[in-house]
Amino acid sequence: MPTTSTPTHCPYCALQCGMALSPLPTGGVEVVERPDFPVNRGALCGKGRTAPAVLSSRVRLTSPLVRSGDALVPATWEEALDRIAGEFGRVRSEHGADALGVFGGGGLTNEKAYTLGKFARVVLGTSQIDYNGRFCMSSAAAAGIKAFGLDRGLPFPLEDIPRTGCVILVGSNLAETMPPALRFFNELRENGGTLIVIDPRRTKTAEQADLHLAPRPGTDLALALGLLHLIVAEGRVDEEYVRERTTGWEDARAAAMAHWPEYVERITGVSVPQLRETVRLFCEPEAAMVLTARGPEQHSKGTDTVGAWINLCLATGRAGRPLSGYGCLTGQGNGQGGREHGQKADQLPGYRKLDDPAARRHVAEVWGVDPDSLPGPGRSAYELLDALGSDVRSLLLMGSNPVVSAPHAAHIEERIKSLEFLAVCDVVLSETAALADVVLPVTQWAEETGTTTSLEGRVLLRRRAITAPEGVRSDLEVLHELAARLGVEKGFPTDPEEVFEELRRASAGGVADYSGITYARLMEESGAGVFWPCPAEPETDGEAGTGGSAGAEGDAPTVGDEEGAEGSEGAEGGKGSEGGRAGHRSAAAGTPRLFLDRFATEDGRARFVPVSHRPNAEEPDDDYPVLLTTGRVVSQYQSGAQTRRVDELNAAAPGPFVELHPRLAARLGASEGDPLAVVSRRGRAVAPARITTGIRPDTVFMPFHWPGEGRANTLTNPALDPTSRMPEFKVCAVRVEIAG
Repeated sequence: MPTTSTPTHCPYCALQCGMALSPLPTGGVEVVERPDFPVNRGALCGKGRTAPAVLSSRVRLTSPLVRSGDALVPATWEEALDRIAGEFGRVRSEHGADALGVFGGGGLTNEKAYTLGKFARVVLGTSQIDYNGRFCMSSAAAAGIKAFGLDRGLPFPLEDIPRTGCVILVGSNLAETMPPALRFFNELRENGGTLIVIDPRRTKTAEQADLHLAPRPGTDLALALGLLHLIVAEGRVDEEYVRERTTGWEDARAAAMAHWPEYVERITGVSVPQLRETVRLFCEPEAAMVLTARGPEQHSKGTDTVGAWINLCLATGRAGRPLSGYGCLTGQGNGQGGREHGQKADQLPGYRKLDDPAARRHVAEVWGVDPDSLPGPGRSAYELLDALGSDVRSLLLMGSNPVVSAPHAAHIEERIKSLEFLAVCDVVLSETAALADVVLPVTQWAEETGTTTSLEGRVLLRRRAITAPEGVRSDLEVLHELAARLGVEKGFPTDPEEVFEELRRASAGGVADYSGITYARLMEESGAGVFWPCPAEPETDGEAGTGGSAGAEGDAPTVGDEEGAEGSEGAEGGKGSEGGRAGHRSAAAGTPRLFLDRFATEDGRARFVPVSHRPNAEEPDDDYPVLLTTGRVVSQYQSGAQTRRVDELNAAAPGPFVELHPRLAARLGASEGDPLAVVSRRGRAVAPARITTGIRPDTVFMPFHWPGEGRANTLTNPALDPTSRMPEFKVCAVRVEIAG
């Protein structure tokens, strides 16, 4: 690695792959491998390799824009900021604080997410703040909190995966969504372990599996219940574990026993022999894991679905033990940290609940405000977007592109257009930014320093490698300037390290305790990061490092080796504090592995939650006889706002398509490449046919990265999970026809 290179992390998915940026003689930077980072060991996907392309002034915004008639025209920063502050002040004066909305993003650094939440509640006084991470893993988070008392995507590092005996991977195509992670699963199989993939499509990930189950979309809940039924019927329950480490088993057991195998086969299309083989492969090894992603989570029953998979782990003693457990593969780059520190409608920093009086007092003291001045919980993401133009008159949006990414997207686009005022901070002129009254060009990734938290709960430091173009400012500077214009002169620093120091104090004692993490510590940990919770004064001893290593695989615990996982508990472990009652073994690198001693509940026991299958919010009928599911492709990311501006990525994935089975294509009279119209109750999308036997005959698939007539989210259903408020992105009823 050149000595002039700057170590940092990829700006895209939640792996946060390590990379370095080296200056080019002609200007700009190039990506250099960082083989020392344990997650990717130097490997990068095409998005990571080409990330510097978005730094180009040819691609990104370099001047504020303000609306003049139907056009956005360049303006000075003073003009743009004055206009935003003036409009926000007017709307608040005329309609009240809750007429102001704030919408954030799962790609914002921890410092930005923290400051955005503080800005909404302290400066604007509004409860109307949420973020696009609600569309990511909120169902898994809700289920994890119910069962374990705590939500962290993975309660163990990725390096544990190759050393377990079996992994059930539910609804993840990580070979395309996070390719460097695939090696952990390949190593699992090389070590004699088994990979089971559950997906209605035979994806590139499913092709690597020892067993692929292809259930009907929206039936993962029934599938998990059917497997639990068989585990009970075959006498595979770990009775001692259930008795000593859980509560609620009898009710969960009774619910599962109503889902006998033949009934589940009819619902899911997965045969009884496949169900039995899955149970055998999962239960025979000493250790096993279940990992979920958006496939089972993005449903109106996503929380219950994840809960059913957690029940499977608990019944077999596969949680809170070395090399076993339930985990969620977070999607967005800072999807984990982005929801921990206050930009979510119901949360304060440290993963504290906004309606908890003690949490309000603690955070208000850090912020220097009266706890009673803090507004209560607001609307969830879709509900907030749906209220635009009516209850919410003005919106500040950072790091999101809901015109492409929101469900029922045509409706949301109309709601955005109906706003009295929209201000957007972004790197590029996204489809949503193009509708704004003011657009502010802000720094990105390589142009700024800040922390992110990966899917493992690993807090990482991204470091500034280059200077932003003239005319570009950071989001922290934007919030500082707006706060001052709206009457709050102090409390909104522009230095990210100063913000992080305040975040540490705000999170101290909370579930997501960052108080023991500093920028200096993140630089000293060989760039491998620090896992939360990490209290300020961990009671480490000479053996603490054996269970807390963030890096070397040799430090991972082996099955049955309790001492190999030992460190000491957190600063107040076992004393009933928010951070301590989880009873984790904290060490030099924080807490890589959760729940080894107890769960983060009052009594330290995990909770079974009884759940039962129920249909999708929208089932096929004569008018809409086919199921649509959506997802990603390897060369684009999320709404595509940035990746669609990279020539190499566009060459690999130039546009949307409709994937369908040959039998469905034959019924339609469609050939490869023919334009197909996919029509739901909410709208119509048109894209070329891609015919494959790798999808169920009753299902079509569309990627969701593109706007325009191929926008998949024109079709998707905004039906919400009652707990997580997750929309049902992953399944809706459609009809497919040759486009006229």
